[in-house]
Amino acid sequence: MTTGTPPPPGPPALDRELHHPTRLALAAYLSACGEAEFAVLRDYCQVSDSTLSKTLSALERTGYVSIRKGYLGKRPRTWAALTLTGRRALAGHLAALEEIASAARRAGADAETEGG
Repeated sequence: MTTGTPPPPGPPALDRELHHPTRLALAAYLSACGEAEFAVLRDYCQVSDSTLSKTLSALERTGYVSIRKGYLGKRPRTWAALTLTGRRALAGHLAALEEIASAARRAGADAETEGG
């Protein structure tokens, strides 16, 4: 028999694809610009070329990042941009993180009130 009362809310839904620190850092960086060159992203995230390449590929598979390859002069270059899907996912992930932090602050304030 149901009472019509919704179940208590579960934990906020963090995005599994953005949960890793490097992926989150990349998405956050790309959210502030149209696109960024591979070397800039590598230096910002302080990772190896291989790690950045794998991370970008993973985010591209999810549809969160688009990759553009081209040349600057005669040198090959790779640029990445956060897609609309990626922007929405990042916003949801950040909202979930804020919800977790807010719940922790409330729990701490409640504990302080009860104990004090």
